[in-house]
Amino acid sequence: MTADRSPQPLRGFAPLKPALDLLIPLVAWTYFTLGWVFFFAPVYLGLVLTAGDKETACQRLLHRFFRIFFKLLAAGTPGLRIQVDPGARGIRSSVVVSNHISYLDPILLIALFPRHKTIVKSSLFRIPIFGRVLRRAGYLPAAPETGLEGVMIDGISNLKPFLEGGGNIFVFPEGTRRRRGEGIGPFNPGAFKIARRTGAPAAVLRVRNTQHLFPPGRFRFNTCVANTIRIERVGTLDPGGYGSVSELMAEVRALMAEG
Repeated sequence: MTADRSPQPLRGFAPLKPALDLLIPLVAWTYFTLGWVFFFAPVYLGLVLTAGDKETACQRLLHRFFRIFFKLLAAGTPGLRIQVDPGARGIRSSVVVSNHISYLDPILLIALFPRHKTIVKSSLFRIPIFGRVLRRAGYLPAAPETGLEGVMIDGISNLKPFLEGGGNIFVFPEGTRRRRGEGIGPFNPGAFKIARRTGAPAAVLRVRNTQHLFPPGRFRFNTCVANTIRIERVGTLDPGGYGSVSELMAEVRALMAEG
């Protein structure tokens, strides 16, 4: 995959950049923490008491929460644009696999898909209230730690009907972020085994330029530069058309490497 060029500074914003690089993430992460505690947590409690389909309701709650997060970023960050391929917006009933270049990538995909599941760090399930939402939403822990075995078993067993009902599960098969120049990392076969087991198509996405906004190893955002975050759909594969998981993985890698 060809590396995206570093974004160019915006003219006239140089004096403001140091302050905005610090201020924008402070505002964003304040929303992330206090917004959850004082607004979305009460909404979640209401859903637990009233919603018929609690799993779908929690997925949509997380979707709205992170959608607002990115709207705040786009509105308050000079030079930032977010573009989503219409083909990506329309993905349904698929195992979505994507490259991974920033900590922003997972929440960007949550903001994209109203009905979704994904695999998250097991430690997140232990955060008060937030961990309960993850369970209710049907998210899967990355490792079957003590106390989470049932969550993983239930999540995997319910994937086929969830996908058949129009939901997506998205996975980053590299498992961790790739820094600039590292190329595409080794794939974990888990997502591809899910696709073959459920018969769901593998929809391949390419995320671009999130690492320019939130560079690895930094707390500050990189504002006041001309940066367009893009989500592109680069292909959809039928897992039944491949003789093995390895063949499917190789084809996905080839799609991710293009462009």
